Amino acid sequence: MLDKIGIAKRIAQEIKNNYYVNLGIGIPTLVANYIPEGINVVLQSENGLLGMGPFPIEGEEDPDLINAGKQTITTLPGSSIFDSAMSFGMIRSQKVDLTILGAMEVSENGDIANWKIPGKMVKGMGGAMDLVASAKNIIVAMQHVNKAGESKLLPQCSLPLTGVKCVKKIVTELAVLEIATDGGFRLLERAPGVTIDEIKKATAGKLIIEGDIPEMKI
Repeated sequence: MLDKIGIAKRIAQEIKNNYYVNLGIGIPTLVANYIPEGINVVLQSENGLLGMGPFPIEGEEDPDLINAGKQTITTLPGSSIFDSAMSFGMIRSQKVDLTILGAMEVSENGDIANWKIPGKMVKGMGGAMDLVASAKNIIVAMQHVNKAGESKLLPQCSLPLTGVKCVKKIVTELAVLEIATDGGFRLLERAPGVTIDEIKKATAGKLIIEGDIPEMKI
C-alpha cells in the first residue's frame, strides 16, 4: 500500500505541462513537492496566490506566506499575490485546469463529501464548493477506508455533499480509479503489492474491472 507521500507522487503524474492547478488541504498539498521535472505548472491557492512553490526548508519559513490550509509555503519567481475576490474569480471562470482535493467519501457516480461530519464543529465549506462546481478536472486524493476499516468509496455518500457528479479520478493507498460514464469505479491501476481481491474488499461501491490491471509506477 502507498503512504500519503506515495499518493501525492502518483497524483503528480497527472499534471500536464502549462496546467493551472489548485491543491486542496491535506494530502493534495504534498503534490507541490513532486511535480515532475520539465513540467511547467502554476499552483494556485484560493487564499490569493499564483505561483506556489514546494514547502519551505525547516528554519526558512515565512509566516506571512501560507496556503489555504494555513501551512507555510514558498513562492516561485513570477508569483502573484492578490485578494480572495480575484482568486475566486479565477476559479469560478474556470481558469483552473485541475483541482486536487481530499475527501471523506466519494460515490460511484462522482459525488464528493469532504467538508462536514454532522455533530462536529467546522468553520465552513471554505473554497471546496466553488472548486468542485467550477473545475474542469477533479482528482481526489484519499484513504480507501476510514479508521474503522469501512470503505469510503460508496454507492451513495452518507455525509453532506460538497459537489454532485464532479469527480473524475481517485487515487488511494490501494488503487487508481476513475468514475465511469454510466457510474461505478473503474479500476485503472493497483498499488505495488496490492491484489485485486484487497481492492474489492475495500470498495463498497460498484467496482469495474476490465482486463489485466497494472501496478502503479511511482
